Amino acid sequence: MASTNQLCLVLVIFLSVFSLSSLLTSAIIPKANVSLSIPSSQLVENLCNGKAIQNRRFFLKALSSPEVIVEMDTTQLGTLIMKLGAANAKATLNVYNEIIKKPGSPQALKALNCCVEVYKYAILSFEMVSSKLVEDPQTANYDVAVIGLEIANCEKELIIAKVQAPRLLAGNRFMKYYVSMGYEITSSLELENPNEY
Repeated sequence: MASTNQLCLVLVIFLSVFSLSSLLTSAIIPKANVSLSIPSSQLVENLCNGKAIQNRRFFLKALSSPEVIVEMDTTQLGTLIMKLGAANAKATLNVYNEIIKKPGSPQALKALNCCVEVYKYAILSFEMVSSKLVEDPQTANYDVAVIGLEIANCEKELIIAKVQAPRLLAGNRFMKYYVSMGYEITSSLELENPNEY
């Protein structure tokens, strides 16, 4: 029976060959151009197995770029994950701003505006967390978790307002994946340096 690390490596290779089709959410899904000859780093494989990772396939896709595959330490990988999270939040915020311009009910507009504020917060938080990774990964871990709670509030508002927008749902789902990646990397940083915090 194959180990989980071997399965993660196989997934990296598979995703390298068969990249996801270009959906409406292509601005939100990270683009990765990886040749078959480049293996994933051991760090990425180890993080792929983390408990917080909600979608290993997405995790591997997001981290299957040459700059990640080059050996990085945990802090460098964490910084990259936070940058990817912020970029995803910006792309999703743009989708919210597009949809707000379309006519809709006052309740839907209220929910969309709530989500716009959540995504502005997520962008700032991911950027801020990136600077806390070295100094205080425990606080960074908490801050990433709060982003997840805010996204859940956004989703709740959309459901209550009966907003039907697949691109928004996809953006929220991907944001949860980045939150889980951020949570996993900050947890790893805490474990690497337990006495420093």
